[in-house]
Amino acid sequence: MDAQGRGRADDVDPADQWVLNPNTGEYELRLGASAPQPGVPSPRRPRPSEAAPPARGRREAGGRTETAGRAQAPGRSRPETPGRAAPSQRRRRGAPEEPLPGRRGRRPAKKVSKSKKVLLWTGGTMAFVLVAGAGAGYFYIEHLNDNIASVSDDGASTGGFSKDKAINILLIGTDKRTGKGNANYGDAGSVGHADTTILLHVSKDRSNATALSIPRDLITDVPDCPTTQADGTQKIIPGTQQVRFNTSLGQDGRTPSCTARTVTELTGVKPDNFMVADFNAVKTLTSAVGGVEVCVGKDLDDPDSHLKLSKGMHTIEGEQALAFVRTRHAVGFGGDLSRIGLQQQFLSALMRKLKSNDTLTSPSKMLDLAEAGTKALTVDSQLDSIGKLKDLGLELGKLNTKNLTFTTVPVIDNPTEKVKATVVLNESTAPQVFDMIRNDVSFTAVKEQKKKEAAAVAARLKGTKAPASDVRVRILNGGAVAGSAQETLSWLQNEEGVTKSENAGNAPASLAKTTLEYAPDQADQARRLADLMGLSGSAMKPGKSVTNDQGLPAMTLTLGKDFEGAGVSLTAPTKAPEGVQKSTADKVECAK
Repeated sequence: MDAQGRGRADDVDPADQWVLNPNTGEYELRLGASAPQPGVPSPRRPRPSEAAPPARGRREAGGRTETAGRAQAPGRSRPETPGRAAPSQRRRRGAPEEPLPGRRGRRPAKKVSKSKKVLLWTGGTMAFVLVAGAGAGYFYIEHLNDNIASVSDDGASTGGFSKDKAINILLIGTDKRTGKGNANYGDAGSVGHADTTILLHVSKDRSNATALSIPRDLITDVPDCPTTQADGTQKIIPGTQQVRFNTSLGQDGRTPSCTARTVTELTGVKPDNFMVADFNAVKTLTSAVGGVEVCVGKDLDDPDSHLKLSKGMHTIEGEQALAFVRTRHAVGFGGDLSRIGLQQQFLSALMRKLKSNDTLTSPSKMLDLAEAGTKALTVDSQLDSIGKLKDLGLELGKLNTKNLTFTTVPVIDNPTEKVKATVVLNESTAPQVFDMIRNDVSFTAVKEQKKKEAAAVAARLKGTKAPASDVRVRILNGGAVAGSAQETLSWLQNEEGVTKSENAGNAPASLAKTTLEYAPDQADQARRLADLMGLSGSAMKPGKSVTNDQGLPAMTLTLGKDFEGAGVSLTAPTKAPEGVQKSTADKVECAK
């Protein structure tokens, strides 16, 4: 890519630059030029006086194959990099591999299926690529590491995603008018507010994901934000109450970490990482894939965003794609909520394009996307290396578009305004949506096996329930606020009649969720306590009993970080509330 970007390797087949690393078992990009491919004209032939590129030598060292030299472009010389060896040149298809003198020939490599080759070749890098309205995208390719910009997370994230846990990525699109031609959109001096914000939740088992859009005009509280300054010092930017969500970025010098803190305050979900991009990402990424196909349900003409499209299907890219995701006056009721719906349709179309064979099997498109994505993206300081982006890309690449749900924070018009310009949370439905994300509940139907597992868990609640007076339980604090175990004990004994209960102090380890462990012969007691506490079947853990202070067998109730107070139900919702807008990325929808 480096050679191509500088006009030195136009005759290089990018596919030939991907080689298998025997130490990791993964395909990697190597930038040494391969031989010109048949049928591909070279823009410049070397003169006879110019020396041909030297052949790559190989030597064996400690069971590992190392390369003695790197291929050079004709007419140019490149100094050897001490300590860094390049892989040997790939063998032509069908050519037998000759063993080195005095050594046994290696066994033929196991044939990899075409679909598997595509997966290895792309490295699983297809991820959630764009934050509409400003856009965000990324792919990983090792030699593009220097393109990636990062900013401090200022402690606002969990410290980074984990492969064995659910993933929460905050995608922020700013309205900052930097970049060629973007000042023409008006508000050229914008400091860059959080114009488009999406919280992407990926389930622990990677079977589903939810992309939750947060309206920019939502009235909320912005907390105090510790912020790293340009000179490395820390400054706390005071929070403000009851202001637009989009002021969580840019206003008073706030950085993306402040937007992350605001999302945590609003939803109860702490992002693992965040990504930020401006207008240029939409333009460069859509051009890199050769345009995105969108559907328009009526003629659209918005002079503010410079969008003009007739009814029907259109392939858009560059400036036209940016105009599409910025328009709001031409769709719906002409407000930000209508634009959010349009952006979600656009993102779904982009996801389908990225998942298509047209993109995944095109070397030029993949390399163009890598270049455009890494330049368009700013990430937090916990995600600032190609290795971490690669791992995240592999996790996100497991998603199926039919189980990626787009939805929006449920809101209503601000009742304090005569002219409706802002919105507030819909308190009857928003908490349930937030609970679903916190508890890793899918908005879509997933595999039949998951349904069977859910049914088995739910069955733990079915059956006879012992009288409250027969329930014998020890209560531990495993991450709840101080005093929660005593509060729960008093509530159970004085209000619910669970007199055979005791406070056992702090648990040996902190838990994210409250659990109830019980022996098989205590199932009826467990069902009664679960009913009183509002525990779900997943919180009930069949195991063994413990001995209480009287030397009698008892269950163990451990209050986790999800505990919100005695008498507050801990049962997570199993589906989205009625009336909540949602759509999946596999379906084509038309803007109206």
